[in-house]
Amino acid sequence: MTDPADQFRPITAAEWPLFTTSMMTTFGEELSGPYADEPSPVAELDRSLALFDGDRVAATAGLYSLEMTVPGAVVPTAGVTWVTVSPTHRRRGLLTAIMRRQLDEVHAAGREPVAALWAAEGAIYGRYGFAPATWRGGWTGEAARLRLRPDADVGSGTVRLVERAAFQPAAQALHEQVRRFVPGNMARDERWWDRRLHDSPELSRGGPPRQHVLHTEADGTVTGYATYRLRAAWSATNDPEGTLTVEDVRALTPAAYAALWQYLVGHDLVQTVEAPNASADDPVRHLLADPRAWHSRPVDALWVRLVDVGAALSARRYPARLDMVVEVRDRFCDWNDGRWHVWGHPAGAFCDRTDRDPDLVMDVEALSAVYLGGESLAALQGAGRVTEISPGAVTQAATAFRWPVAPWCPDQF
Repeated sequence: MTDPADQFRPITAAEWPLFTTSMMTTFGEELSGPYADEPSPVAELDRSLALFDGDRVAATAGLYSLEMTVPGAVVPTAGVTWVTVSPTHRRRGLLTAIMRRQLDEVHAAGREPVAALWAAEGAIYGRYGFAPATWRGGWTGEAARLRLRPDADVGSGTVRLVERAAFQPAAQALHEQVRRFVPGNMARDERWWDRRLHDSPELSRGGPPRQHVLHTEADGTVTGYATYRLRAAWSATNDPEGTLTVEDVRALTPAAYAALWQYLVGHDLVQTVEAPNASADDPVRHLLADPRAWHSRPVDALWVRLVDVGAALSARRYPARLDMVVEVRDRFCDWNDGRWHVWGHPAGAFCDRTDRDPDLVMDVEALSAVYLGGESLAALQGAGRVTEISPGAVTQAATAFRWPVAPWCPDQF
Protein backbone atom coordinates (compact mmCIF):
# COMPACT_ATOMS: atom_id res chain seq x y z
CA MET A 1 0.00 0.00 0.00
CA THR A 2 1.35 3.41 -0.95
CA ASP A 3 2.27 5.67 1.94
CA PRO A 4 0.13 8.87 1.64
CA ALA A 5 3.24 10.95 2.38
CA ASP A 6 4.84 9.60 -0.80
CA GLN A 7 1.95 10.86 -2.95
CA PHE A 8 2.93 14.49 -2.39
CA ARG A 9 5.45 16.34 -4.54
CA PRO A 10 6.71 19.91 -4.99
CA ILE A 11 4.94 22.01 -7.60
CA THR A 12 6.39 23.89 -10.53
CA ALA A 13 5.84 27.60 -11.22
CA ALA A 14 3.41 26.63 -14.00
CA GLU A 15 1.32 24.70 -11.46
CA TRP A 16 1.05 27.65 -9.05
CA PRO A 17 -2.46 28.71 -10.21
CA LEU A 18 -3.80 25.17 -9.63
CA PHE A 19 -2.10 25.04 -6.23
CA THR A 20 -3.40 28.41 -5.02
CA THR A 21 -6.90 27.83 -6.41
CA SER A 22 -7.16 24.66 -4.34
CA MET A 23 -5.79 26.40 -1.26
CA MET A 24 -8.10 29.43 -1.51
CA THR A 25 -11.14 27.27 -2.24
CA THR A 26 -10.56 25.29 0.94
CA PHE A 27 -10.09 28.48 2.97
CA GLY A 28 -13.23 29.97 1.38
CA GLU A 29 -11.34 32.94 0.00
CA GLU A 30 -10.85 34.46 -3.42
CA LEU A 31 -7.32 34.91 -4.72
CA SER A 32 -6.67 37.95 -6.86
CA GLY A 33 -3.89 40.43 -7.37
CA PRO A 34 -0.28 40.11 -8.49
CA TYR A 35 0.36 36.59 -7.17
CA ALA A 36 -2.71 34.81 -8.49
CA ASP A 37 -0.90 33.54 -11.57
CA GLU A 38 2.71 33.40 -10.44
CA PRO A 39 4.50 32.67 -7.16
CA SER A 40 5.25 35.52 -4.79
CA PRO A 41 8.92 36.38 -4.24
CA VAL A 42 8.90 34.70 -0.80
CA ALA A 43 7.46 31.41 -2.10
CA GLU A 44 9.83 28.43 -1.95
CA LEU A 45 8.46 26.00 -4.50
CA ASP A 46 11.13 23.40 -3.73
CA ARG A 47 9.62 23.19 -0.23
CA SER A 48 6.02 23.03 -1.43
CA LEU A 49 3.91 19.88 -1.37
CA ALA A 50 0.86 19.08 -3.48
CA LEU A 51 -1.36 16.05 -3.89
CA PHE A 52 -2.79 15.85 -7.40
CA ASP A 53 -6.07 14.11 -8.21
CA GLY A 54 -6.20 14.15 -11.99
CA ASP A 55 -5.85 17.76 -13.10
CA ARG A 56 -6.83 19.17 -9.72
CA VAL A 57 -4.83 19.74 -6.54
CA ALA A 58 -6.48 18.07 -3.55
CA ALA A 59 -4.06 19.01 -0.75
CA THR A 60 -1.38 21.66 -0.31
CA ALA A 61 1.46 22.57 2.04
CA GLY A 62 4.73 24.47 2.10
CA LEU A 63 7.62 25.68 4.18
CA TYR A 64 9.40 29.01 4.48
CA SER A 65 13.06 29.24 5.49
CA LEU A 66 12.86 31.69 8.39
CA GLU A 67 15.05 32.97 11.19
CA MET A 68 13.32 33.41 14.54
CA THR A 69 14.45 35.12 17.70
CA VAL A 70 14.49 32.85 20.74
CA PRO A 71 15.56 33.81 24.27
CA GLY A 72 19.06 35.23 23.89
CA ALA A 73 19.67 34.00 20.34
CA VAL A 74 18.23 33.44 16.85
CA VAL A 75 17.58 30.07 15.22
CA PRO A 76 16.76 28.91 11.69
CA THR A 77 13.07 27.99 11.68
CA ALA A 78 10.85 26.05 9.30
CA GLY A 79 7.74 28.15 8.76
CA VAL A 80 4.86 25.78 8.00
CA THR A 81 2.37 27.36 5.59
CA TRP A 82 -0.25 26.74 2.86
CA VAL A 83 -1.62 23.65 4.65
CA THR A 84 -5.02 22.61 3.26
CA VAL A 85 -6.90 19.41 2.46
CA SER A 86 -9.82 19.67 0.05
CA PRO A 87 -13.25 18.77 1.49
CA THR A 88 -13.41 16.01 -1.12
CA HIS A 89 -10.36 14.29 0.42
CA ARG A 90 -10.96 14.58 4.16
CA ARG A 91 -10.61 11.64 6.57
CA ARG A 92 -7.89 9.98 4.50
CA GLY A 93 -4.93 10.80 6.73
CA LEU A 94 -3.61 13.47 4.37
CA LEU A 95 -2.93 16.10 7.03
CA THR A 96 -0.96 13.57 9.05
CA ALA A 97 0.91 12.64 5.87
CA ILE A 98 1.77 16.31 5.28
CA MET A 99 3.09 16.74 8.83
CA ARG A 100 5.00 13.47 8.59
CA ARG A 101 6.65 14.45 5.31
CA GLN A 102 7.50 17.99 6.41
CA LEU A 103 8.92 17.14 9.84
CA ASP A 104 10.88 14.18 8.49
CA GLU A 105 12.46 16.35 5.80
CA VAL A 106 13.23 19.21 8.19
CA HIS A 107 14.86 16.79 10.63
CA ALA A 108 16.84 15.02 7.88
CA ALA A 109 18.20 18.33 6.57
CA GLY A 110 19.41 19.23 10.07
CA ARG A 111 19.32 23.01 9.53
CA GLU A 112 16.17 24.02 11.41
CA PRO A 113 15.74 22.74 14.98
CA VAL A 114 12.37 24.45 15.30
CA ALA A 115 9.19 24.61 13.21
CA ALA A 116 6.44 27.22 13.58
CA LEU A 117 3.01 27.95 12.14
CA TRP A 118 -0.17 29.98 12.47
CA ALA A 119 -3.05 27.62 13.22
CA ALA A 120 -6.30 28.08 11.31
CA GLU A 121 -7.99 25.87 13.94
CA GLY A 122 -6.88 25.40 17.52
CA ALA A 123 -7.64 21.68 17.86
CA ILE A 124 -5.53 20.44 14.96
CA TYR A 125 -1.81 20.84 15.51
CA GLY A 126 -1.29 19.75 19.12
CA ARG A 127 -1.39 16.13 17.97
CA TYR A 128 1.72 16.87 15.89
CA GLY A 129 3.63 18.46 18.78
CA PHE A 130 2.90 22.14 18.06
CA ALA A 131 1.78 24.45 20.88
CA PRO A 132 0.86 28.14 21.19
CA ALA A 133 4.05 29.99 22.18
CA THR A 134 3.08 33.63 21.50
CA TRP A 135 -0.16 35.56 21.99
CA ARG A 136 -1.82 38.54 20.35
CA GLY A 137 -3.46 41.05 22.66
CA GLY A 138 -6.58 41.91 20.66
CA TRP A 139 -6.44 45.43 22.10
CA THR A 140 -9.22 47.98 21.65
CA GLY A 141 -10.33 51.18 23.36
CA GLU A 142 -12.35 54.38 23.07
CA ALA A 143 -10.13 57.08 21.62
CA ALA A 144 -11.49 59.75 24.00
CA ARG A 145 -10.23 57.74 27.01
CA LEU A 146 -6.85 56.77 25.57
CA ARG A 147 -4.56 59.44 26.91
CA LEU A 148 -0.97 59.05 28.04
CA ARG A 149 0.04 59.54 31.64
CA PRO A 150 1.00 63.15 32.39
CA ASP A 151 4.50 61.98 33.35
CA ALA A 152 5.03 60.02 30.12
CA ASP A 153 8.28 61.10 28.46
CA VAL A 154 7.71 61.60 24.73
CA GLY A 155 11.15 63.12 24.16
CA SER A 156 11.90 65.88 21.69
CA GLY A 157 11.76 63.93 18.46
CA THR A 158 9.38 64.41 15.54
CA VAL A 159 6.59 62.16 14.30
CA ARG A 160 5.88 62.52 10.60
CA LEU A 161 3.87 60.80 7.89
CA VAL A 162 5.99 59.58 4.97
CA GLU A 163 5.52 57.68 1.74
CA ARG A 164 6.39 54.01 1.56
CA ALA A 165 9.55 54.69 -0.44
CA ALA A 166 11.02 56.64 2.46
CA PHE A 167 9.50 54.43 5.15
CA GLN A 168 10.63 50.97 4.09
CA PRO A 169 14.44 51.32 4.24
CA ALA A 170 14.30 53.18 7.55
CA ALA A 171 11.87 50.70 9.11
CA GLN A 172 13.83 47.74 7.77
CA ALA A 173 17.04 48.94 9.41
CA LEU A 174 15.32 49.67 12.72
CA HIS A 175 13.47 46.35 12.77
CA GLU A 176 16.74 44.49 12.32
CA GLN A 177 17.92 46.06 15.58
CA VAL A 178 14.83 45.51 17.71
CA ARG A 179 13.71 42.07 16.50
CA ARG A 180 16.70 40.33 18.12
CA PHE A 181 15.42 41.24 21.59
CA VAL A 182 11.89 39.83 21.25
CA PRO A 183 11.40 36.04 21.13
CA GLY A 184 9.07 35.08 18.31
CA ASN A 185 10.15 37.93 16.02
CA MET A 186 11.19 36.91 12.52
CA ALA A 187 13.96 38.32 10.37
CA ARG A 188 12.63 40.27 7.38
CA ASP A 189 14.70 40.71 4.27
CA GLU A 190 13.56 43.03 1.48
CA ARG A 191 11.23 40.38 0.03
CA TRP A 192 9.39 40.00 3.32
CA TRP A 193 9.17 43.78 3.77
CA ASP A 194 7.74 44.09 0.27
CA ARG A 195 5.18 41.43 1.15
CA ARG A 196 4.25 43.17 4.40
CA LEU A 197 3.88 46.64 2.90
CA HIS A 198 2.34 45.74 -0.45
CA ASP A 199 -1.03 47.48 -0.39
CA SER A 200 -2.92 46.73 -3.58
CA PRO A 201 -6.74 47.04 -3.56
CA GLU A 202 -6.97 43.26 -3.92
CA LEU A 203 -4.91 42.58 -0.80
CA SER A 204 -6.50 45.32 1.32
CA ARG A 205 -9.97 44.07 0.26
CA GLY A 206 -11.30 47.53 -0.18
CA GLY A 207 -9.97 48.78 3.14
CA PRO A 208 -8.42 52.19 3.75
CA PRO A 209 -4.81 52.73 2.66
CA ARG A 210 -1.96 52.04 5.04
CA GLN A 211 -0.26 55.07 6.60
CA HIS A 212 3.47 55.09 7.33
CA VAL A 213 4.98 57.02 10.23
CA LEU A 214 8.60 57.62 11.24
CA HIS A 215 9.90 59.05 14.51
CA THR A 216 13.13 60.97 14.07
CA GLU A 217 15.47 62.79 16.44
CA ALA A 218 16.84 66.30 15.89
CA ASP A 219 19.90 64.89 14.10
CA GLY A 220 17.71 62.95 11.66
CA THR A 221 18.21 59.52 13.26
CA VAL A 222 15.14 57.31 12.90
CA THR A 223 14.26 55.89 16.32
CA GLY A 224 10.79 54.49 15.69
CA TYR A 225 8.14 53.63 13.15
CA ALA A 226 4.45 52.79 12.97
CA THR A 227 1.88 51.72 10.41
CA TYR A 228 -1.88 52.06 10.71
CA ARG A 229 -5.13 52.36 8.79
CA LEU A 230 -7.90 54.88 9.42
CA ARG A 231 -11.43 53.96 8.36
CA ALA A 232 -13.78 56.96 8.40
CA ALA A 233 -17.34 56.65 9.60
CA TRP A 234 -20.05 59.12 10.64
CA SER A 235 -23.10 58.86 12.87
CA ALA A 236 -26.65 59.82 11.92
CA THR A 237 -25.97 63.16 13.61
CA ASN A 238 -22.77 63.60 11.59
CA ASP A 239 -20.41 62.90 14.49
CA PRO A 240 -17.11 61.16 13.65
CA GLU A 241 -17.03 57.44 14.42
CA GLY A 242 -13.78 56.43 12.70
CA THR A 243 -11.67 53.41 13.61
CA LEU A 244 -7.88 53.57 13.68
CA THR A 245 -6.28 50.14 13.36
CA VAL A 246 -2.67 50.01 14.52
CA GLU A 247 -0.62 47.44 12.60
CA ASP A 248 2.91 47.89 13.89
CA VAL A 249 4.76 50.11 16.38
CA ARG A 250 8.47 49.64 17.04
CA ALA A 251 11.02 51.95 18.62
CA LEU A 252 14.59 52.06 19.90
CA THR A 253 13.77 54.18 22.97
CA PRO A 254 10.84 54.43 25.41
CA ALA A 255 10.44 58.11 24.49
CA ALA A 256 10.09 57.33 20.78
CA TYR A 257 7.59 54.58 21.59
CA ALA A 258 5.53 56.95 23.75
CA ALA A 259 5.62 59.67 21.08
CA LEU A 260 4.32 57.27 18.41
CA TRP A 261 1.45 56.15 20.62
CA GLN A 262 0.66 59.74 21.57
CA TYR A 263 0.22 60.43 17.87
CA LEU A 264 -1.86 57.30 17.26
CA VAL A 265 -4.33 57.69 20.13
CA GLY A 266 -4.65 61.45 19.58
CA HIS A 267 -5.73 61.19 15.96
CA ASP A 268 -8.70 63.32 14.88
CA LEU A 269 -12.06 61.86 13.77
CA VAL A 270 -11.47 58.58 15.62
CA GLN A 271 -13.89 56.94 18.02
CA THR A 272 -12.13 53.58 18.38
CA VAL A 273 -8.45 52.62 18.40
CA GLU A 274 -7.58 48.97 17.97
CA ALA A 275 -4.34 46.99 17.86
CA PRO A 276 -5.45 43.40 17.25
CA ASN A 277 -2.02 41.97 16.54
CA ALA A 278 0.04 43.78 19.19
CA SER A 279 1.72 41.75 21.91
CA ALA A 280 -0.51 40.63 24.76
CA ASP A 281 2.11 42.29 27.01
CA ASP A 282 2.48 45.47 24.95
CA PRO A 283 4.15 48.27 26.97
CA VAL A 284 1.55 50.83 25.85
CA ARG A 285 -0.84 49.72 28.58
CA HIS A 286 1.65 51.05 31.14
CA LEU A 287 1.72 54.43 29.37
CA LEU A 288 -1.99 55.15 29.74
CA ALA A 289 -3.46 57.42 32.39
CA ASP A 290 -6.51 55.13 32.51
CA PRO A 291 -5.42 51.47 32.12
CA ARG A 292 -9.07 50.36 32.07
CA ALA A 293 -9.58 52.21 28.80
CA TRP A 294 -7.43 49.69 26.89
CA HIS A 295 -9.16 46.30 26.69
CA SER A 296 -7.43 43.05 25.78
CA ARG A 297 -8.90 39.87 24.32
CA PRO A 298 -5.83 37.64 23.94
CA VAL A 299 -5.74 34.93 21.30
CA ASP A 300 -3.02 32.48 20.34
CA ALA A 301 -0.64 33.59 17.61
CA LEU A 302 2.52 31.67 16.65
CA TRP A 303 2.61 27.93 17.39
CA VAL A 304 6.02 26.31 17.88
CA ARG A 305 7.31 22.75 17.60
CA LEU A 306 10.77 21.49 18.58
CA VAL A 307 12.02 19.39 15.68
CA ASP A 308 15.39 18.63 17.31
CA VAL A 309 15.12 18.86 21.11
CA GLY A 310 18.88 18.82 21.70
CA ALA A 311 19.72 21.51 19.15
CA ALA A 312 16.74 23.70 20.08
CA LEU A 313 17.43 23.71 23.82
CA SER A 314 21.14 24.28 23.19
CA ALA A 315 20.39 27.29 20.97
CA ARG A 316 18.50 29.46 23.47
CA ARG A 317 19.72 31.10 26.68
CA TYR A 318 18.38 30.81 30.23
CA PRO A 319 18.21 33.80 32.63
CA ALA A 320 18.64 31.50 35.65
CA ARG A 321 21.03 28.57 35.92
CA LEU A 322 19.55 25.27 34.77
CA ASP A 323 21.02 21.80 35.24
CA MET A 324 18.59 18.91 35.07
CA VAL A 325 17.33 15.91 33.11
CA VAL A 326 14.07 16.21 31.21
CA GLU A 327 12.31 13.13 29.87
CA VAL A 328 10.57 14.12 26.65
CA ARG A 329 7.75 12.09 25.22
CA ASP A 330 7.27 12.61 21.51
CA ARG A 331 4.85 10.23 19.83
CA PHE A 332 5.10 11.80 16.38
CA CYS A 333 8.86 12.40 16.10
CA ASP A 334 10.39 9.46 17.92
CA TRP A 335 13.94 10.77 17.46
CA ASN A 336 13.13 13.25 20.26
CA ASP A 337 11.75 10.61 22.61
CA GLY A 338 13.93 9.99 25.66
CA ARG A 339 15.92 11.72 28.38
CA TRP A 340 17.83 14.94 27.80
CA HIS A 341 20.37 16.61 30.06
CA VAL A 342 19.84 20.37 29.84
CA TRP A 343 22.52 22.67 31.17
CA GLY A 344 22.22 26.41 30.65
CA HIS A 345 22.69 29.93 31.97
CA PRO A 346 22.58 33.49 30.55
CA ALA A 347 25.74 33.07 28.46
CA GLY A 348 25.27 29.63 26.94
CA ALA A 349 23.58 26.24 26.98
CA PHE A 350 24.08 22.59 26.15
CA CYS A 351 21.61 19.74 25.76
CA ASP A 352 22.37 16.10 24.98
CA ARG A 353 20.99 12.63 25.58
CA THR A 354 21.56 10.90 28.89
CA ASP A 355 20.60 7.74 30.74
CA ARG A 356 20.32 9.53 34.09
CA ASP A 357 17.05 9.53 36.00
CA PRO A 358 14.75 12.41 35.01
CA ASP A 359 13.94 15.44 37.12
CA LEU A 360 10.91 16.32 34.96
CA VAL A 361 8.71 14.44 32.51
CA MET A 362 6.67 16.17 29.82
CA ASP A 363 5.50 15.74 26.24
CA VAL A 364 7.06 17.70 23.40
CA GLU A 365 3.96 19.86 23.11
CA ALA A 366 4.46 21.21 26.64
CA LEU A 367 8.17 21.74 26.03
CA SER A 368 7.40 23.59 22.79
CA ALA A 369 4.91 25.84 24.60
CA VAL A 370 7.56 27.12 27.04
CA TYR A 371 10.42 27.30 24.53
CA LEU A 372 10.08 31.03 23.77
CA GLY A 373 9.82 31.95 27.43
CA GLY A 374 6.22 33.13 27.61
CA GLU A 375 4.37 30.15 29.05
CA SER A 376 4.71 28.82 32.59
CA LEU A 377 5.91 25.30 33.32
CA ALA A 378 4.20 25.60 36.69
CA ALA A 379 0.85 26.24 34.97
CA LEU A 380 1.41 23.20 32.75
CA GLN A 381 2.18 21.15 35.84
CA GLY A 382 -1.06 22.37 37.39
CA ALA A 383 -2.86 21.04 34.31
CA GLY A 384 -1.17 17.65 34.68
CA ARG A 385 0.98 18.23 31.60
CA VAL A 386 4.32 18.18 33.47
CA THR A 387 5.37 15.61 36.08
CA GLU A 388 7.87 16.59 38.74
CA ILE A 389 10.18 13.75 39.81
CA SER A 390 12.80 15.71 41.76
CA PRO A 391 11.34 18.07 44.40
CA GLY A 392 11.73 21.69 43.31
CA ALA A 393 12.48 20.84 39.68
CA VAL A 394 9.40 22.64 38.33
CA THR A 395 10.29 25.84 40.18
CA GLN A 396 13.87 25.73 38.92
CA ALA A 397 12.89 24.95 35.32
CA ALA A 398 9.98 27.41 35.26
CA THR A 399 12.33 30.19 36.38
CA ALA A 400 15.02 29.23 33.89
CA PHE A 401 12.72 28.88 30.87
CA ARG A 402 10.97 32.21 31.43
CA TRP A 403 12.28 35.31 29.61
CA PRO A 404 11.94 38.98 30.64
CA VAL A 405 10.49 40.03 27.26
CA ALA A 406 7.19 38.39 26.36
CA PRO A 407 7.37 36.49 23.07
CA TRP A 408 5.47 38.06 20.19
CA CYS A 409 5.23 37.41 16.46
CA PRO A 410 3.81 40.19 14.27
CA ASP A 411 4.54 38.29 11.05
CA GLN A 412 1.77 36.01 9.81
CA PHE A 413 2.69 33.49 7.18
